[in-house]
Amino acid sequence: MVATTLGNWGFRPNGVSVLSILFAAAAGLALWRFGVGGNWRLLVGAAVAIQLRLLCNMLDGLLAVEGGFKSKLGDLYNEIPDRIADVAILVGAGYAVATMPYGGILGWSAALLAVLTAYLRLLAGSLGAQQLFIGPMAKQHRMFVVTVGCLLGALEHSRSGTARAVWLALIVVVAGSLITLVRRLLRLAAELETR
Repeated sequence: MVATTLGNWGFRPNGVSVLSILFAAAAGLALWRFGVGGNWRLLVGAAVAIQLRLLCNMLDGLLAVEGGFKSKLGDLYNEIPDRIADVAILVGAGYAVATMPYGGILGWSAALLAVLTAYLRLLAGSLGAQQLFIGPMAKQHRMFVVTVGCLLGALEHSRSGTARAVWLALIVVVAGSLITLVRRLLRLAAELETR
C-alpha cells in the first residue's frame, strides 16, 4: 500500500536512493559543523537525517519490489548511494570528535570498514556464493549506533559541553565492523571450500 501510494505520487526507487545521499550529506555536514564549534542541536539534526537516510533505503526497496518499479540500473542505485552515505556520515562523525584522541582516524576507519564489509558481501555474490548480510555491524547496525551516539552526545553536550558518546559510537562501529569483516570472510571461505 505504501509503495503504491508513493508510486502514484511519482516517486521511483532510483530517485529515492539518490535522495538518501542528500540526507546522508546533511547528517555529515551537521556532524562536521558540530565539530567546528556547533551546538548540540546539530547532533539531533544529524540523528534525524541518518534515520531519514535509512527510511529512503527501505522505501526504494518497497517501490522496486512491491511497487513494480524495478529498473535495469536498480542494482547500481541500490549500492552506490549506500556507500556514499556511509562515508559521509561516518567521516562526518569523525570530524565531530576530531579534538578527541584519534577522532578523525576513527571516522575514516569506520567509513573504510563500512565500504569493505559491503565489498565483501558483493564479492561473495560475484563468486556465486551467498551474499552475507550478517553483522554485528551491518549497515542498519552502524547507523543505529551512530544515531544513538548522536542523541546521547547531544544530551551530554547540552549538560557538560562534551560529546564523548559520538566518539564511543565510532569505536563500537570500528570494532564491530572488524568482527563483521572476519565473520563474512570466514563464512565465504568455508562456502567456497565446500564446492
